[in-house]
Amino acid sequence: MSSISIVGLGNVARTLAGRALAGGNAVEIIGRDPGRTKDVAAALGGATAGTAGAAPTGDIVILAVPYASAAAVVREYGDALRGKIIIDVTNPVTPDLKGFVTPDGSSGAQEIAKAAPAGAHVVKAFNTVFSHVLAADAAGTRPLDVFIAGDDAQAKEQVSAFVTSLGLRPLDTGDLPMARALENVGLLELGLMTQLKHADFSLGITILG
Repeated sequence: MSSISIVGLGNVARTLAGRALAGGNAVEIIGRDPGRTKDVAAALGGATAGTAGAAPTGDIVILAVPYASAAAVVREYGDALRGKIIIDVTNPVTPDLKGFVTPDGSSGAQEIAKAAPAGAHVVKAFNTVFSHVLAADAAGTRPLDVFIAGDDAQAKEQVSAFVTSLGLRPLDTGDLPMARALENVGLLELGLMTQLKHADFSLGITILG
């Protein structure tokens, strides 16, 4: 199984940490508030509490923070992320949920990759699954689909293995520029949430035949 460091203490961080532990992965929780970090790790049972700013212990580092601070977090860790796989779970949308805050032609994942040190590999994943849906795992008889994108094939293989350990189905969409498409899917889901007045759904692929 995988060794995972999760930066963040919110719903996404706690949900991914819980599923990761259930899947037999080693999990480190990292937050800026040491007391709260220890409380979250203890509540999860089996997770360790990391120290903000110290080198993450996991081979895979999940950025479970708002997009606005994601690149800054990566720059803060700097060379400590060299050789790591960085999973970007963010949706870099505007406050009105109608567009993106990223430069035209780019994506949140690509902007985060620009901030990462040489030798780190950014993979987009989990941005198309709401955290409460992931926690409930209410997709019926089939696993929830997790779309991924990244430039390094080996990194995507490791992320795919991690996703599988969570009882989910990884679907490789291509190189990192495909993160733009995945972030558009995230925006589509937010639009559907607004129209449906709820977010109890997930998008996935049905293979016919």
